[in-house]
Amino acid sequence: MNKTISQAKTFDVQDENFSNIDNDLTRHIPEYGRKYKIWIIFLFIILLIGSYAYYRQLRYGLIVTAMRDYTSWGIYISNFVFYVALSLVGSLVSSILRLSNARWATPLNRISEMVAVAAIICASIIIVVDMGRPDRFMYLFLFGRIQSPIVWDVIIITTYLVISILLLYIPLLPDIALLRDRLKNIPKWQQRFYRALSLNWQHKPEQYRSMKKLSGILMIMVIPVAFAIHTITSWLFATTWRPGWDSTNLGPYFVSGAFMLGCAGIIIAMYFIRKTLDLNDYITHKHFDNMGKLLVLLSLVYLYFNINEYLGPSFKMVGVEGEHITELFTGSYAPMYWFVQIIGLILPIGVLLFRRMRMPLPMLVISLLVIIGAWLKRFLIVIPSLQHPYLPIQDVDESYMHYIPTWEEWAINSANIAGVLLIITLLVKFFPAIPIWEMKEEKGLLK
Repeated sequence: MNKTISQAKTFDVQDENFSNIDNDLTRHIPEYGRKYKIWIIFLFIILLIGSYAYYRQLRYGLIVTAMRDYTSWGIYISNFVFYVALSLVGSLVSSILRLSNARWATPLNRISEMVAVAAIICASIIIVVDMGRPDRFMYLFLFGRIQSPIVWDVIIITTYLVISILLLYIPLLPDIALLRDRLKNIPKWQQRFYRALSLNWQHKPEQYRSMKKLSGILMIMVIPVAFAIHTITSWLFATTWRPGWDSTNLGPYFVSGAFMLGCAGIIIAMYFIRKTLDLNDYITHKHFDNMGKLLVLLSLVYLYFNINEYLGPSFKMVGVEGEHITELFTGSYAPMYWFVQIIGLILPIGVLLFRRMRMPLPMLVISLLVIIGAWLKRFLIVIPSLQHPYLPIQDVDESYMHYIPTWEEWAINSANIAGVLLIITLLVKFFPAIPIWEMKEEKGLLK
């Protein structure tokens, strides 16, 4: 049971072992099993329900949501911030670890890039949903002012999306060419699909050199863009006059939380891809052990920023800031707040210090707690602050004082989550989840 990377299958420089990697990492592509079909149908049902809810929102307006003049941002924006944070997994694993020559992370590179692309696509979609009138999105391009942080956010998200797609696609070219040449028992449309995407890749040395050079440039580019995307997202809050948001700490606070969330997200993806595709020899216990140590480090950094974020306001307890802190610490949001701090942050740090808890199944459970805590944290960042404006409206309607998302909001957000899972599922289904050519190169099978 305690198989580590040193106990995993070894590959000699032989044709048989060369073929073993190809078989192991591509055998799932021609197969369409029952579980896969049920999973896809399940995701489409959620998407259909969400589409109906969005139709109702378009027809009747945002009145079908619980958002009002006080809580003008609801769980749509919570989801947006959550997905932007999750998308940073691409820069964390495929760029920072790769540039630091952490060779153990090679099997995780493509998985992290797939998660990043899916997350940033659905983050872009949910922000349009939040607008209520999607046709007005064009106004950002027609009448947008560069002084506005919203315009900055659109520019940086678009830039990050393009770089993330290229960072996934460019290193994928040799493997797409392998699928084009190797898989003959797949439908004609799928063969044409691989032929078109391979861009006439011929496995020539100069092609590999060009690909590595371009990938290296993209890996360097994506890091400052990744930091910028979450920093600018934090500025959307920091430049709005609300308690809890008026802080210069918000930028690094968001970035540190994003890296922790991204690390937990890749652990969950690792577990299910490893189990579903039977990749125990490639994603080993050693990978979970290393990712567990990384999650502890990132959680400690985020814990520091959490303490730093709340210490000042809670020490002073002045005015509306004091009301906001009181509601988080002892008020209606206290159960959620302390769940985030204890179960979603402190507990994972303490548990993961023990080696036996850095095994695949415990790591899955811990990462799910981190993910749940991270989403609830985004909810707490958005909602309580909006319900305590510095300039409250006189004789306000009682509904303005509370925010309980309607079924339409939950359905649309569930469909957004299903969209992320569907994109990841299709990418894993049609392409090797682990980079074949990089694994061969690491094992000395490519010259």
